[in-house]
Amino acid sequence: MSGLRARLAAAMPAMLGHDGVWTGVYRHVDRDGTLLDIHRMTTRCEFPDDGPYAYIQHNKLEWDDGRVRELSFGGVLEAGRLVWDTERFHGYGWETMDGVILLNLTRKDEADTHFIEMITLGGDGRTRARTWQWFTAGKPTRRTLCDEEKIG
Repeated sequence: MSGLRARLAAAMPAMLGHDGVWTGVYRHVDRDGTLLDIHRMTTRCEFPDDGPYAYIQHNKLEWDDGRVRELSFGGVLEAGRLVWDTERFHGYGWETMDGVILLNLTRKDEADTHFIEMITLGGDGRTRARTWQWFTAGKPTRRTLCDEEKIG
């Protein structure tokens, strides 16, 4: 391994365990636990060895009513962290000593809104859990709960 993958592996070794295609259900709930939205998501995580991005994520969101949305974005490796600046959000991600991935992202498309995301791989390396804590105007407003499994 050389190039960007080697640099990312040195800074965030557990991150490479997320390489591949994942599928799961995303549930968005308000502070009282009321369901705000539910959709399926297929996520492809890739880690190029060269080019502008150390991490590229491709998402396909699907709702029961037939709506589909596809998104892709890349993150650069800076000072041992992944950094994003897309049209929808900006922020950074890092890894704890225990291999948990944490993200701190500010939304550009939702005024005064940011979220903290925690991504934890299951011990089997084929499942993961994601939890987002949303804040608007500095107050907690909602949660996103995701359980995913690796399909490719």
